[in-house]
Amino acid sequence: MKTKEKILWCIKSVLPSTTKTCVWLLKITAGVSFAIMFLKYFKVLPVISEMLAPLFNFIGLPGEAALSFVTGYFVNVYAAISVMVSLDLDVRALTILGTMVLSCHNMITETAVQKKTGSSAIRIVITRTLSAFILAFLLNRFLPGQMVLATGGASAADMEFAVLFKEWLISTAGVIVKMTILIYTLAIVQKILAEFGVIRWVSRFLKPFLAVFGLPSRTSFLWIVANTLGLAYGAAVMMEEVESGNVSGRDVDLLNVHISVSHSNFEDLFLVSALGAVWYVMLLSRWMCSFVLVWELRAEYYIKDKLFKKNC
Repeated sequence: MKTKEKILWCIKSVLPSTTKTCVWLLKITAGVSFAIMFLKYFKVLPVISEMLAPLFNFIGLPGEAALSFVTGYFVNVYAAISVMVSLDLDVRALTILGTMVLSCHNMITETAVQKKTGSSAIRIVITRTLSAFILAFLLNRFLPGQMVLATGGASAADMEFAVLFKEWLISTAGVIVKMTILIYTLAIVQKILAEFGVIRWVSRFLKPFLAVFGLPSRTSFLWIVANTLGLAYGAAVMMEEVESGNVSGRDVDLLNVHISVSHSNFEDLFLVSALGAVWYVMLLSRWMCSFVLVWELRAEYYIKDKLFKKNC
């Protein structure tokens, strides 16, 4: 088969499954963002944030920072940043809050993606949420400086529903277009790279690096996708790899634990650091957390296997 024919075959072969995944993902994205719009309109998010204020004070952040975290938790990093910029936070506070948001954002959609690949949704949610607060606690303890109360206001002015709906419609349409283009592009590129043996080469190149994190080399391409573009945009590729049997259930679990708190380390990391947060602290702290989480899961597997052999 000629190169051109191979490429055309790759494109045709991924279109059915990619279209199915794309529609499923866009439904979740639109549904979640629509629900969040109502929560904003009825001022539910500020109430939740106010309840979390004492906890945020404990980890070195002003109570207003809770609104940024909650918004990012249910929506995405962009939404968290839109609140973050209204707060007068210093570099230290921005770094702590940025680490939390990068560890724990777009929870509903991204958890749905990871569940679709075979991992436990409950474990993913608990892991990401606890990791965000544990990292914040440790950073508050070891980063130089002290907590500085924000003087900016995070409370938004009342907005008519029609205006809010229009904003949601425009922003969601933009997200849907971007996601659709990236999902199809990634799925096609992944198939072509696999067909021409590039993924096998990348796997060998990244094997030592991934081994440190406790990840099998077979997950190298998925690791690259998750770290550069994120979970939502890489959903189709992840599901394709799992369904094709290129990675095992345990491989997926190990990868999902790692990327649950450390993904999208290109665009999102750059955006948060552009506000003044220290990028290498946000990156390295989450990588260290991923390192611990993966090796802890490997220990679980080791113990289970030993017990299984003993019982047999």
